[in-house]
Amino acid sequence: MNRHLIVVNFKTYESAQGVSAEELASIMANIETEARLVAVVSAFDLSSVVSIAPELEVWTQHLDPIQFGSNTGWLHPDTALERGATGTLINHAEHKVSIEHIAMLLDQVPENFTVCACAADIDEARALSALGPTYVAVEPPELIGGNVSVTTADPSIVIESTKAIREISDDVDVLCGAGVKNGIDVAMAIELGTSGVLLASGVTKSPNPKSVLVDLVSKI
Repeated sequence: MNRHLIVVNFKTYESAQGVSAEELASIMANIETEARLVAVVSAFDLSSVVSIAPELEVWTQHLDPIQFGSNTGWLHPDTALERGATGTLINHAEHKVSIEHIAMLLDQVPENFTVCACAADIDEARALSALGPTYVAVEPPELIGGNVSVTTADPSIVIESTKAIREISDDVDVLCGAGVKNGIDVAMAIELGTSGVLLASGVTKSPNPKSVLVDLVSKI
């Protein structure tokens, strides 16, 4: 049976960048759980986080389907791999890309490299699942960063997105996010048919991230 995921997106919160990113990753690496804890970090912090928490699964926040050459400001997948990333987010609500971008990226990365494509709604979840990423993460943009979990505010989008994805592929797993804050939210997400959650501020902005992480995994 696949292990459930708790994916923490560090974004560019001050409390999860640079030295703070290393500290948060170290906390995550020392949480006792059967779940898969994943840190999604800035490209700037990728190497240092992997070095300080080698036992932690670390993804990068974005990649571009480019070749080596004149691509100022873009992020090459091979460099992420070399620096220790085992996966990436793509098409997050805060960094949208085209469907072609995602398709080309999936063609470029190795088969065992995790790609989690973010979807704002059921139609986008359906389109992304047809490309065959590892995960589709359903995140209604209006709930991101809020205090009410998608599992409470709009459980139907989780249920219907999961159903739509399953109609297209049995190989694409589903995550949900936006407003996830505690273990009850995680348990509800799993009950609704997902493999886990994608969250950010509930952990990164907490004065006690260890306590939040322990709670998040408590009902798995």
